[in-house]
Amino acid sequence: MDEKERQATALKKFSLISPVLNGFETNAADYFRRLSAEPVNMPGIGWRRYSEKTFQSWLSDYRRYGFDGLLKGHRSDKGKHRKINAEVGGHIVYARKDNPEMPVTVLYEKLVSGGIIDPLKISRSSVYRYVEDMNLSGVFTESSEEKEMRRFSHDKVGEMYQVDVMYGATIKDKGKRVRTYLIVFLDDCSRYPVWSQFYKSQSFEPLRHCYKEAVLRRGPSRLIYTDNGKIFKSQQFEYICASLGCTLLFSQPGVPNGRGKVERFFRTVRMRFLSTINEDEIDSIDMLNALYFKWLEEDYTRKAHSGLNGLSPHDVLMSQIGNLKLPADRELIDEVFLYRVSRKVQHDATIQLNNILYETEPCFAGKRMDVRYDPEWIGDENKKLPLYHDGKKAGEAWMVRLHDNAHAKRKFPGNRSYHKEVKTPDSIISYSDMIGGDGSV
Repeated sequence: MDEKERQATALKKFSLISPVLNGFETNAADYFRRLSAEPVNMPGIGWRRYSEKTFQSWLSDYRRYGFDGLLKGHRSDKGKHRKINAEVGGHIVYARKDNPEMPVTVLYEKLVSGGIIDPLKISRSSVYRYVEDMNLSGVFTESSEEKEMRRFSHDKVGEMYQVDVMYGATIKDKGKRVRTYLIVFLDDCSRYPVWSQFYKSQSFEPLRHCYKEAVLRRGPSRLIYTDNGKIFKSQQFEYICASLGCTLLFSQPGVPNGRGKVERFFRTVRMRFLSTINEDEIDSIDMLNALYFKWLEEDYTRKAHSGLNGLSPHDVLMSQIGNLKLPADRELIDEVFLYRVSRKVQHDATIQLNNILYETEPCFAGKRMDVRYDPEWIGDENKKLPLYHDGKKAGEAWMVRLHDNAHAKRKFPGNRSYHKEVKTPDSIISYSDMIGGDGSV
């Protein structure tokens, strides 16, 4: 399993246990029992059934270690079964295909009684894993039954945020005409815009910024409901939501079911804000946002809403302010919102990120590391990028300073003339030091 599949598998696991985490399913045992009765389409593996115990272990891993607890660790012998050799495996495959309905327990007992398996060397759980890994649990296809569509409404603030993007005004910014885009995270209960702002693009970076502002000001919600836009289905956005324990819900393509609240908000913005401004008088996006923030505070959030029994979004929000889970640790939130990319450390202990060369400790050479960073850090010589391995912080990477490298000395295998050990990240690999005194490598 490569790194991309490993991350996708972890996100799939989170989507399966999230109803328990978010309180949709109050009886975890009953929910996992229902899940175990149907196959799951797991990325990189395909359709497979999982036991109740497996789902429970995923839930336990997430509660103990967060999203990183769902990442499947690498093994040096991955893809191989240490106890079941080819001969025994062949007997298992033949017996399973001959009678696919036979329980693995009965299969194991038959192989033991037939002398194929030594119970002192191969346990029943090993056979279970082999059957699953070889995809011998049966062939399944997606049900043609239409999924039940349920109407939902939330009575508490902070339960669900709806997010969407709207085309905004065309303004002048630094002398050029630019199209703006409005992104909003709208609280489903109060219709209060937890955070909303105009941006110059509708890429993932504005979405990340908007969501971070929403979380810092009002805390994360249990659910986020949106359409099937590309930025909302990005893996980076899924990482952030999963790390916050937030479940992503998507409307059915072509059917904006349940998104009437955010659409109504956009209609109000067009009618009561955009129609009142003169685009030619706005000379920057900062000026546009300043006007917009003023309108939100003085107009939209303070006016009575027909869908709120005559109350304003501000009134509803303040009446339930205790339900918001405000973040207590700013540094933790900053870490959650970092970009995550996988990079293999080269033999010279360097990695490349956005066409910029970074280096790290020589002990990481040849390893695949998870690099986490904020886009503002890229190109800043004073910023070090944290490196993670199997979900745990293992070290840092810093920009290569070629001038310093020309004078740094290192100790390399086979070159005994240098005895300076690598102690701090300020010691940087010098390619010239790889060459011996006689000019040989």
